[in-house]
Amino acid sequence: MGRLQSKSAVITAAGHGIGRASARLFARGGASVWALDIDQSALQSLAAEVPGIRPFVLDVTDAAAIRAFADQAGEVDILFNCAGFVHEGTILQCEESDWDRSFDINVRSMYRMIRALLPGMIARRRGSIVNMSSLASSVKGVPNRFVYGATKAAVIGLSKALAVDVIAQGIRVNAICPATVDSPSLRGRIQSAADPVAARAAFEARQPMGRIGTPDEIANLALYLASDESSYTTGGVHVIDGGWMA
Repeated sequence: MGRLQSKSAVITAAGHGIGRASARLFARGGASVWALDIDQSALQSLAAEVPGIRPFVLDVTDAAAIRAFADQAGEVDILFNCAGFVHEGTILQCEESDWDRSFDINVRSMYRMIRALLPGMIARRRGSIVNMSSLASSVKGVPNRFVYGATKAAVIGLSKALAVDVIAQGIRVNAICPATVDSPSLRGRIQSAADPVAARAAFEARQPMGRIGTPDEIANLALYLASDESSYTTGGVHVIDGGWMA
């Protein structure tokens, strides 16, 4: 029997990267997975690849669409808030529009998803919420990640506050803090660099393991936190960083 047998899971940004790897892993673990993304073609290819995937095109910055989705989804046992946006630059390179967009995608989207799905979890007195934070947060300052680090620090605060508020209702809340992970976002930033080869080498060099993490490695941690195997774990900040903080 799978680790998520008979459970219903919702994963945002499921079309690519960590979200896609997690959707595959959760479905193979027995869950019925709602895979949410704005990229319809990516969702269709994911659903064709893995049985048990229910693709759903959703913009996590659209509050009305989120509420409508929650009405359709019914009972949800697991919510993995994986959607995110990386703004590069210092405070002097962060316009108010960059600040607003970063917080809307990285933090407010989680607030909206949780607000929509939490009442059902409370009614059933069970649930696991996993929020994607980052090593670049209150855990560690990373150069040229000013507003990104601020948003991911907010995710940690959100997760801890929520964990305390819902612990008596049988709901667990945890945050994941990865270091550099091979993803479409990272590859896009590398390709936009003046010297892509040197840019990738720099990302790899700052990891003590000498390599970038894989989406599957992060997905395995998400699976553990989503499953009943982590039933005594809540309010945690789970660093997965290839030894960067060692």
